[in-house]
Amino acid sequence: MISRREFNGTLAAGTAAVALGTTAKSYSQIAGANDRVNFAVIGLNSRGYAHLSALKANQKTSRITHVADVETRILAKFAGAVQKELGYAPATEQDFRKVLASKDVDAISIATPDHWHAPMAILGVEAGKHVYVEKPCSYNPNEGEMLVAARDKYKKLVQMGNQQRSSPHSIKIVQQIHDGLIGRAYLANAWYANHRGTIGVGKPAPVPATLDWDLWQGPAPRTPYHDNYQPYNWHWFKRWGTGETLNNGTHEVDVCRWALDASFPSSVSATGGRYAFTDDWQYYDTLEVNWKYPDKMITWEGLCCNPMGRYGRDRGSEIRGTKGSVIVDRDGYEVYDEKGKKTDEFKLSKEKTSSADTVGADNMTDAHFANLIAAIQTGEKLHSPIEQGYVAVTMLQLANYAWETNRTLKLDPANGHILGDPEAEKMTRREYEKGWAPKV
Repeated sequence: MISRREFNGTLAAGTAAVALGTTAKSYSQIAGANDRVNFAVIGLNSRGYAHLSALKANQKTSRITHVADVETRILAKFAGAVQKELGYAPATEQDFRKVLASKDVDAISIATPDHWHAPMAILGVEAGKHVYVEKPCSYNPNEGEMLVAARDKYKKLVQMGNQQRSSPHSIKIVQQIHDGLIGRAYLANAWYANHRGTIGVGKPAPVPATLDWDLWQGPAPRTPYHDNYQPYNWHWFKRWGTGETLNNGTHEVDVCRWALDASFPSSVSATGGRYAFTDDWQYYDTLEVNWKYPDKMITWEGLCCNPMGRYGRDRGSEIRGTKGSVIVDRDGYEVYDEKGKKTDEFKLSKEKTSSADTVGADNMTDAHFANLIAAIQTGEKLHSPIEQGYVAVTMLQLANYAWETNRTLKLDPANGHILGDPEAEKMTRREYEKGWAPKV
């Protein structure tokens, strides 16, 4: 295995040519190629296809030169999809580090498991690439702080994939809330409901010949392979995943924070458990969270195994103020006065965005990528720069720690650090596999 230290030495030695093949070189022949941002998509199962869809929607200003995944079957399938959708074949790599060494790549998009997000993004900006990283932007708050510091050090753009920040109707209604549409907004409630089944009890199994299990684990301490880890159930194991709060709660809670113009809270509490099944799932399937501020409050209810949502929506955000309320989700919004009478609404004509959709290819994602591309090309302001994504994600990570310790955590509103609780504060960092700890 090549360690992070050895890889950095490779970059310094200027061996970028190892990642360049005849396929990548052929892109220079594409009309307008020099005016486009060259992307490498890393992590190609599920959400990676939303990245492909978004870059297809923005193909006049971008192109996919490379794709990478530790599982060769997933890699080959995705490369075929790029060929079909875009009409050309990208260079393929099982090891993303060869992609970072390529001078052909301007930006990377990351849709890997959570434990890889911040370490890979840090390596990306260090290698001179702009970064689009899916939520959560980090596995823990310490990594989030490091990613912000790396962005500042290497002067590259980093956008987190909370794509509702680029939704035109969400931008419009949040601005109206800030302008006093419902008076002073003081309470925001978010929810997510799904019907996930059991993951069962896994058994030790041989590592598939097509999977680089060592590189898949990367910065995480080594664990023997089991048959119910990969490619999706890692979400529910604490060594790699971050639970439903970070998997889906990030989106709606971020909308609440955005609407209330809120940063770090003064405290967080959480209660819940694994109630629906008895299996290897290490997080909760039901959770209720409360973030408290001096003059406002945000809540989130996460239901992994019961699809009963609110207001006919399986996910969304409700904003309450002194003169009315707003319900907003990915498909539109409704406005109510202080007596509960509907005064305005907006609905997208497209089909509803379901919580069961793990790919999530939609106009919001297209617009979020377009925003990053415009920021790279023209200096347009990012809709979700990493310092904002870091706050959104840290709030959810702190909720996990409140749940694990079964107590309210007191926080420093200036930076989100835990106060007076060494046990909980220790959770904000992790143990890394030797040679893989991220550094700035």
